[in-house]
Amino acid sequence: MAHLKSQDEAIALPKPKYGHLSAIHPDFEQIKEAVETDFAALWELPVEELIARWRTAPPALLKDSPIEGKDITIDHKKVPVRDSTEIEIRIYKPIEPMPNALLLFNAHGGGWVLGNHGIEEGQNRLVAAENKAVVVSADYRMAPEFKFPYAIDDCFDVLKWCKSNASTLGINPETIVVSGGSAGGNIAAVLAQKTRDEKVTGVIGQVLNIPVTCHPNHFPRDEFEYGSYEQNAQASMAGAPKLLWFWNQYLPNGEPHTYASPLLAKNFRNLPPALIQIAGADPLRDEGFAYAEKLIHAGVRTTVKVYPGLPHGFYLFPQLDAAREYLQEVSNFVRGLQRYEVTL
Repeated sequence: MAHLKSQDEAIALPKPKYGHLSAIHPDFEQIKEAVETDFAALWELPVEELIARWRTAPPALLKDSPIEGKDITIDHKKVPVRDSTEIEIRIYKPIEPMPNALLLFNAHGGGWVLGNHGIEEGQNRLVAAENKAVVVSADYRMAPEFKFPYAIDDCFDVLKWCKSNASTLGINPETIVVSGGSAGGNIAAVLAQKTRDEKVTGVIGQVLNIPVTCHPNHFPRDEFEYGSYEQNAQASMAGAPKLLWFWNQYLPNGEPHTYASPLLAKNFRNLPPALIQIAGADPLRDEGFAYAEKLIHAGVRTTVKVYPGLPHGFYLFPQLDAAREYLQEVSNFVRGLQRYEVTL
């Protein structure tokens, strides 16, 4: 198991390369106490109730988020996957859809355990409305009941279904962007690798928001600095002990599988252009930077956007200006992929 130093030990360490990014942002400082109180209460719940709370929580939307029925339409459909189970997808379209639209395929966050479509509802609505894109969110099966690789397999199968049913969805099957936040960012990174490995065409971009890229037991510390797990161990929202708990639900034996820890892949060439968004006060900060370095060194066009002083999942608080910026970055990245032809 990964060892976390005590707070005193962590403070005694030399400040990490990106350590200055952990200084709490003044905007978050104003809500920090309330956030930590609310999340502490959630973590006191039995696991079953914790899961239920997250699945029924209303989405965190900006005040001017696109409105269903006015700016976008939202539909649901069941899609079969390899074991004949049906996975629910949520389909977002602009109110006036374009033919052969770009598809944003999203895997929601929640540590492979919590959440559903609503986690990235704000992003999905904005991308559909601003880019006249189709967005499909997959409600993949989650741990602890369904451990690795169920989430990967479900999303991969649903992505292939989208390609096979492009005319029904109104998409171009060769213009797909995979996206996700946190554990969903992990899934999106894996989908970019897996589609390349299995010669599934059409993925022209990847959006990796505050992504999980490596199990802490296998992080290549000889290659990259990994100070954020210690420095931000007790960070708001999701400190290191909570992130380790999620890993234990999803991958209890902690195997170094590249489709669980995409940072461990041997080959980063021929992957699509990437947007990686990183929170400065997040234990996952340094693995986001490490993944960006891997992509850049392999010649992959990579955009890195950093949010100093903000914790994991800060975008769930729409009162923060950074939450709007975070969502807009995704929409702008998708627009850029639509504007320029991408050749892999």
